[in-house]
Amino acid sequence: MSDYKIIDHSFDIVVVGGGGSGLRSALAMKEAGFEVACVTKIFPTRSHTIAAQGGIGAALGNMEEDKWQWHMYDTVKGSDWLGDQDAIEFMCRKAPEAVYELEHYGVPFTRNSEGKIYQRPFGGHTKNFGEGIVQRACAAADLTGHAILHALYQQCLKHKVHFFVEYFALDLIMNEEGDCVGVMALCMEDGTLHRFHSKNVVLATGGGGRCYFSSTLAHTCTGDGYGLADRAGVPLQDMEFVQFHPTGLYGPGCLITEACRGEGGYFTNSLGEKFMEKYAPTVKDLASRDVCSRALTIEIREGRGVGKNKDHIHLHLEHLDGKMLHEKLPGIMETAKIFANVDLTQEPCPVIPTAHYNMGGIPTNRFGQVVRPKGNDKEAVVPGLMAVGETACVSIHGANRLGSNSLLDLVVFGKATGEKAKELYLDQPKKSLPKNSEASSIARLDALRNSKGKSTVAEVRLAMQKIMQADASVFREKSTLTSGIEKLDKVAKSIDTISLQDNSLIWNYGLIEALELDNLMTTARSIIYSALNREESRGAHSREDFPERDDAKWLTHSLAYGASKNEPVKLDVRPVHTWTLTDEVQYIEPKKRVY
Repeated sequence: MSDYKIIDHSFDIVVVGGGGSGLRSALAMKEAGFEVACVTKIFPTRSHTIAAQGGIGAALGNMEEDKWQWHMYDTVKGSDWLGDQDAIEFMCRKAPEAVYELEHYGVPFTRNSEGKIYQRPFGGHTKNFGEGIVQRACAAADLTGHAILHALYQQCLKHKVHFFVEYFALDLIMNEEGDCVGVMALCMEDGTLHRFHSKNVVLATGGGGRCYFSSTLAHTCTGDGYGLADRAGVPLQDMEFVQFHPTGLYGPGCLITEACRGEGGYFTNSLGEKFMEKYAPTVKDLASRDVCSRALTIEIREGRGVGKNKDHIHLHLEHLDGKMLHEKLPGIMETAKIFANVDLTQEPCPVIPTAHYNMGGIPTNRFGQVVRPKGNDKEAVVPGLMAVGETACVSIHGANRLGSNSLLDLVVFGKATGEKAKELYLDQPKKSLPKNSEASSIARLDALRNSKGKSTVAEVRLAMQKIMQADASVFREKSTLTSGIEKLDKVAKSIDTISLQDNSLIWNYGLIEALELDNLMTTARSIIYSALNREESRGAHSREDFPERDDAKWLTHSLAYGASKNEPVKLDVRPVHTWTLTDEVQYIEPKKRVY
């Protein structure tokens, strides 16, 4: 332990993660009167929110009539009735206010002919409770996440949030009562350990899609929040629900935004058929993402894929006006040219379903407070701990997220954390740090640095990713999931035999990647164990051996405990919220989900 220099910090609030959700939460905390630190492993404007392209959902009605009640209905239906309807109502009611707030923060939204914020159609968004497509996604060309992230970062600088950039969060600090009182972090520049003491910690670390071999996510999306929560004894909720975006660029996996179809793009197979009419006869290519991903996968599996190996699908934009494409989809035009050498004004784009988003995560209520069920109490909150964004599970996305609701999730619930923290913590003193609060973090670092094994981080990570891609992808069934668990558990044990080429602390990227791999393995194990346990098909979770949705048994949230340990993951459930907040909208009863 003599190698470690520990530096102490004291703040009212510590936000872990500098993406859209972390920045919105940090800003809300500052506006509430707290002293705020933002601990982030990468520079904030390099966070993955920057990759969100098509828009942020809100019923503004700038292009045609729209209502937040319709938005709520679409979100509940899109979630395949696994979303908590109180939280969904809260988000959809707050959506217009959240977008106007972003506009005032400086987000340069694209304008329509009247000078209002431009809105485009997105999959699963309808008018009058399912009767036709509506234009709801508020867009800044196809760079909406980029625009929002930069605006929020500028606002955080204006409000003097304290940034700790290139600091890797190691462990939450929990006291004897199970309250969170801070976080341990490693400074990636000089190897010093930093102990942050606070009234409240907000986890805003994004998703863990990099546990799959093919993913639209950045290589930084390693499920760090999932690992932090699991090691602190907090369960992970609904982790089996992983969204595969139907239009990842074939090969590199880069995201090709749903806005392409919102502006008039469509799919074809090797026969030239516009096949989505078979799977979603009403909305066709603008069906929800899970429906489209399954459709593309079926076309490929049945031999109607395109290309030399018949292993992908064509997305057509070349029939659309070239000037419009360059104005409204400039980033996509550039991405397709650079990574696939395709001119979208002249030829189709090669796409394939690709791991994109975690609907599950750390369970929270609609105020962002982390929930850790105890006995019959399914709503027991963890004092001092919040989560927001993709690392959280409110649950508003349920079994399948609608496009444009992720950016909305970030800003609505990011703001909600500040409002709740003001109520709970503004006039309260910090709780004491436990003795030896650094011990578990030092033990983890020592184990990695002193490992005598022969495995490399890259080898173990690749083995994990290939297992997840093969056995827990778009379609699943018992034999492959069971085999996947056996293989993954064996690979997980090899983390203990990783050998780092350089066991120093300074500029040791191998050490950081090993820590990230630990979190990715937690993510992967919670996904595949939960997927085997849920014997039904719902939203993005498609079991070929249980092809129907089973509301009688499975209209419930999954909970996974202990995925970071070298032992079987423990599973439990908690109820789905079947109530709403106001009399303006009634509980939406489950029914067959068709588009």
